Amino acid sequence: MPRKPSIVLDARALDRTLRRMADQIVELNAGTDNLVLVGIQRRGVQLAERIVRMIKAQEGVDISSGALDITLYRDDLQTVGPRPVVGATQLPWTLDDQHVVIVDDVLYTGRTVRAALDELADFGRPARIALAVLIDHGGRELPIHADVVGRKVEVLPDQRVDVFIEELDGRDEVLIAARDDEA
Repeated sequence: MPRKPSIVLDARALDRTLRRMADQIVELNAGTDNLVLVGIQRRGVQLAERIVRMIKAQEGVDISSGALDITLYRDDLQTVGPRPVVGATQLPWTLDDQHVVIVDDVLYTGRTVRAALDELADFGRPARIALAVLIDHGGRELPIHADVVGRKVEVLPDQRVDVFIEELDGRDEVLIAARDDEA
């Protein structure tokens, strides 16, 4: 009998978590000067856009944001298949001397972040790169850590973390579910 998924963050808790993360990003950067948020496709982009809006509301300034699709930078690209689906990378400015914050929904093995770092190198040399994740899943395979974490969760080997966001999924919620359950 499948276990019922457990709710990690409901819509209100997710919003509060993103607001806290926005404040931490501004503190980490000592303000908003030269700050750029770059979301990793898919859900990281939408989370970064929300954080940018929250920072604007709080600080009264516009900051730049962009999107990374790391598909072609993956170390397992050969296992993806002959025609991987490649999304848009949108970084319409140089990253030279900027304070870049990579935003993603879940940090697990660290391989997605490694790919993002490789891709960012093609767009310039930032003064600093930080990582902000909504959920730290644990289970790293690479020595990568997040500078800003929304929530750390304990996940058993037979479980997964599912992040749902309004813009893509019609609801805001983070769940821990059995690996064999469909979301």
